[in-house]
Amino acid sequence: MKEVVDEIAEPLTDIFNKSISEGVVPQDWKIASVTPIFKKGTKLDSGNYRPVSLTSHIGKLLESLIREAMINHLSQNRLINESQHGFRHKKSCLTNLLEYLEYVVNQIDAGDPVDVIYLDFQRAFDKVPHHRLMQKLRAHGITGSIINWIENWLADREQRVVIKGICSRFTAVISGVPQGSILGPLLFIIFINDLDDGVENKILKFADDIQKL
Repeated sequence: MKEVVDEIAEPLTDIFNKSISEGVVPQDWKIASVTPIFKKGTKLDSGNYRPVSLTSHIGKLLESLIREAMINHLSQNRLINESQHGFRHKKSCLTNLLEYLEYVVNQIDAGDPVDVIYLDFQRAFDKVPHHRLMQKLRAHGITGSIINWIENWLADREQRVVIKGICSRFTAVISGVPQGSILGPLLFIIFINDLDDGVENKILKFADDIQKL
């Protein structure tokens, strides 16, 4: 794509503008070949693999443009809780750990006990309900043509598993945000952004990994 950028820039701009204005995503962009990435445990258990979706590079390019606009909106209005360290600019596992360490040290120096509860949602990305996600996006001020585009992007998705060139049959995806997509991580942290609401304790999050102190 970089080698032919001068030839494809104008037609892609027309396609992207039409896709956003009409809120319609080409079906080819919603078809994913899933590559299972081993995490831990026994390799005989399918639950020990992370499903990463390989999708259209053209579609991902438009995703990145929409993601950038959404991040600007969320950052300018300070809509994402500071407890979230995953998939955010200038935040990481390290900043999560440093903030955790500082809090624990301060509590101990003050002579106060510290208890920590760790939470990790199973298959969190795959279980996000689309209807509820749309409600939370609107609550964060994401509306108009962008919300229509995202809703269509999530609808009628299909995926298959590909291992060593052998493909399974396509199956419908009825929930979740695609792992391996550009928009998926941002949509997920918006979905769990209100997890802190009503909690008096300090909470630190890295995506779906949560520490409650």
